[in-house]
Amino acid sequence: MQASVVTFEKPLQHIGLADWNAKQWASQQTNDTRRNDAFMLRHQARQLRNETRIKTDWDTYHNNARLADRITEMIRWKDTLQACLNLINREVNALREEKFSTEKEFEALGIPISIVSECISMRDCRQGAELTYDDGDTELKRELCVLENVKKLLIERCQSAWEKINRLDEVKFKVQLDINDKHESIELDKDQLTLDKNCANISYKTDPLRIPSASIPYETWLEHSKYTKLLADKELEDTCKLREALFVIREKARNDIRAQRDYVDFILRKRIYEIQRARNELEWQQLKMREEMEKVGKEIQSLEEALNNKDDARKLAETRLENRTYRPGFELARDEAEIGLKDEVTQLTQTQQDIANKLNCAKATYNALEDQQVLIDEDLENKCQALMTDIRCLDLRSRLKSFDESTGSTETDRNIQLTKMEKEIPPT
Repeated sequence: MQASVVTFEKPLQHIGLADWNAKQWASQQTNDTRRNDAFMLRHQARQLRNETRIKTDWDTYHNNARLADRITEMIRWKDTLQACLNLINREVNALREEKFSTEKEFEALGIPISIVSECISMRDCRQGAELTYDDGDTELKRELCVLENVKKLLIERCQSAWEKINRLDEVKFKVQLDINDKHESIELDKDQLTLDKNCANISYKTDPLRIPSASIPYETWLEHSKYTKLLADKELEDTCKLREALFVIREKARNDIRAQRDYVDFILRKRIYEIQRARNELEWQQLKMREEMEKVGKEIQSLEEALNNKDDARKLAETRLENRTYRPGFELARDEAEIGLKDEVTQLTQTQQDIANKLNCAKATYNALEDQQVLIDEDLENKCQALMTDIRCLDLRSRLKSFDESTGSTETDRNIQLTKMEKEIPPT
């Protein structure tokens, strides 16, 4: 039978219904799988987004907390170091004041040293037997040694204070540098703490995970901060003792100088009393010596008169003997008259010899008294000169008492006061 419609089929292999059903089932399974995969992907993505958002928020929170804790820690260390710095500044100022007072005390020793030296030179101008190594000379030299020792000790203490101030300045520089670094770090971390993800000045950085070459571990930073604090405490440890030592050495120096000065004044007054007593004794001896010389002079005159008187008597007796030698004949006899006249001549000769010897002794005694009188006059002059020297020394040393040691005024300050130049000099 001939077909009325012509049909055409693709020149492809057609599948059967079973294959079509199988393909439909496979497509359905594939679609379900894809949807399930997409669902799982969306679920995992949402979960990842939530977890990463939460983790990012918590990481940001923890880092903010870490920054805040770090800022708090650095502020605490900064405050600690600032307290050390304030204490160092106070100690440095106090130590400089003590050093300045010690230097003024050291400069003020110039006046006592010059006075004592002048006293020693003045007493060295004594003459004769008064130029002795007496107690006054010994104590003046001892006072000069005391002043020199005090001066040397004050110089050593000032040197120690100067070295301590230099060490404190070095520590102060280190502490100040650490405080400045911490202050800058605190400000930097505070700026980082104010940043968030919505800020305009944030961007990607090149190699943000790099470690800076000057970076140090936290433990090293902590050790450095502790070392700086320990260094400051160690330097401040003996500063108070040094200031007390400066004060004590000044007071001890004043006490030693005052004690030695009072003792020297006592020795000089004692020496003046001894010289006055010796001078009075010499004046009495001089007076008695002059009286004795007058008596010896009168006795010499009496002996000379007596000797002259014996000359006439001797002449008379010798003349009688000579004249009786001219008796004639047997009248030239050695009678009692001749014997008596010879005895008289002999006695007069012996008497003249005795008077002459006594006169020579009297003249020798007078000469000895005169020589002793010269020695007494010279010794008295020396004692008067030594007495005036010690009195001038004692008067010169009165400047030490009028010198105000408590103010520690130097000779320059004294000259300024004497010349009324206080208003002319600008304040320092």
